Amino acid sequence: MSEAASSTRQRDLPLITFENVDLQRAGRKLFSGFSLSVTEHRIGLVGHNGSGKSSLLRLIHGLLKPDAGTVRTLGLDTAKEASQLPAQVGFLFQNPDHQILFPTVSEEISFGLLNQGLHASEVDQRVKAILTDYGCEAWGKRAVDELSGGQKQLVCLMAVMVLEPRLLLLDEPFASLDFATRLSFIKRMRKLQPGAVIASHDLELLQDCDRVLWLEQGAVKADGHPKDILPAYQAEAIARAEKEL
Repeated sequence: MSEAASSTRQRDLPLITFENVDLQRAGRKLFSGFSLSVTEHRIGLVGHNGSGKSSLLRLIHGLLKPDAGTVRTLGLDTAKEASQLPAQVGFLFQNPDHQILFPTVSEEISFGLLNQGLHASEVDQRVKAILTDYGCEAWGKRAVDELSGGQKQLVCLMAVMVLEPRLLLLDEPFASLDFATRLSFIKRMRKLQPGAVIASHDLELLQDCDRVLWLEQGAVKADGHPKDILPAYQAEAIARAEKEL
């Protein structure tokens, strides 16, 4: 097979597949016989609280294991090959304090690289390079506790991106950010190269996605292009809010 043909075939392979997945948490069934195939580069997830967005992302990353069925991410079985996922799949949580482990910025960004067994000199070089790339050259020795919420989230993003993941999972990543910081992050997100699955109530962030999935009670209520799904979801959300007033 030629290199060009092989490259085309790789692009056509599913990034993520769910095959008859069941998942129950705290006695509540979240997914039952859930099946899905994703080949698009950037996927948006919308749905009301409790619809299953966060659990879906955790299944993709292997942080949750299905009770039945199979989840494959980048061809890897997330239950049987979970140890191989962190090197290829990055996860950005809603609250950076749930993600940050180390006292300084450089230590936090270095952690994943050191886990990959890279030499300290290469780790130092890559940490300095990403700090420079993100305009944070002077942050290396800063204490994470001294940073604002938006700055902490940027540290989390750098810690993920320094690993050069093939797929990025984002779970309401901007919910706690102020307006100016949110706009800056949206601009940065649009420049990211890896594939991405983005769960967000911020519909502006999802407008550039290739495909949007609308989850409702652990099932796909609607699936399609953002221009079709997002207005329908917004209208339904407004109608629901007015009904509850």
